[in-house]
Amino acid sequence: METGSFDALTPDAAAFGVESAYGLRLDGTLIPYPSYINRVYGLRDEEEREYVVKFYRPGRWPAEAIRDEHAFLSDCAEADLPVACPVKDPEGETLEELVLEEEGEPRYLFALFPKMGGRNFDPESDEQWLRLGALAGRMHRAARQRDAQHRAMCHPDLTAGFVKELIDEEVVHPELAGQFEELCAETLERIRPLFSGLVLQRLHGDLHRGNILDRPGTGLLLFDFDDMMMGPAVQDLWLLLPGLRKDSGRELSILLEGYEQFADFDRSMLSLIEPLRFMRMVYFLAWRARQREDYWFQSSFPDWGSKPFWIKEIEDLHDQARVIGDGDV
Repeated sequence: METGSFDALTPDAAAFGVESAYGLRLDGTLIPYPSYINRVYGLRDEEEREYVVKFYRPGRWPAEAIRDEHAFLSDCAEADLPVACPVKDPEGETLEELVLEEEGEPRYLFALFPKMGGRNFDPESDEQWLRLGALAGRMHRAARQRDAQHRAMCHPDLTAGFVKELIDEEVVHPELAGQFEELCAETLERIRPLFSGLVLQRLHGDLHRGNILDRPGTGLLLFDFDDMMMGPAVQDLWLLLPGLRKDSGRELSILLEGYEQFADFDRSMLSLIEPLRFMRMVYFLAWRARQREDYWFQSSFPDWGSKPFWIKEIEDLHDQARVIGDGDV
């Protein structure tokens, strides 16, 4: 399991890496931003231009996979989509590496982005849902130009790998590990046939409303492509819904109306929504487990991984498996 640490990444080291790579002179501002998996800081140079630097968690993505992310952002920008593209260094590169002098310390891959603010976008009216669907459709039209060869595939086999990591690393409470493993194996076996023969494309991968900002007078901004992957288009739609598919018929219908103004959508993929929700629940457990050794994580979530924690998580997974089994998809 990926457990790369940021313990050696001090604020001074982060600022030094940015100044060295991009030839900038920073004014000393360094604001830590909330980010669960990476380390993200706000910066400002002496000309008062503001930036955001993202240090990728060591061991999570190889450089080629991060470049797939940057290529997707570039394709979106060329299609006039509202995204923040990484800043290029004097040699035209967008991915940098900070090598610390201390022997044995990790190397940190990082990228610099222009700061682009906005406010949270929480659609309520039909017009707003239509606008959100249109944005997703435009993004997918750009996404279909090429593949991301070094990114994960959104498939039950990927989820099975997360289950194996959690079991092998003995993250699940020992009294509950067998129950967790059996539940996941049975559910993934049930939903695996639904993924046969699907057309896969590049995806944002984590397109919930928290990753969309509204900039008055400018429009919506898509950000945080860190989890981009290859998969079925519906993965970038269901996370936008306010609840289960059976409870979100109005929103889903309007979302698809806006989407199909710009990109085709295979409606048979709607049967994947609740299986994808189950897969994401497992992914989220593995994602959190990879941070469990971080001091800040232990301080913020002292009960994570306890027996009561796993009892609740397994109950939630059982509930979602029942939704799938009952056909409420």
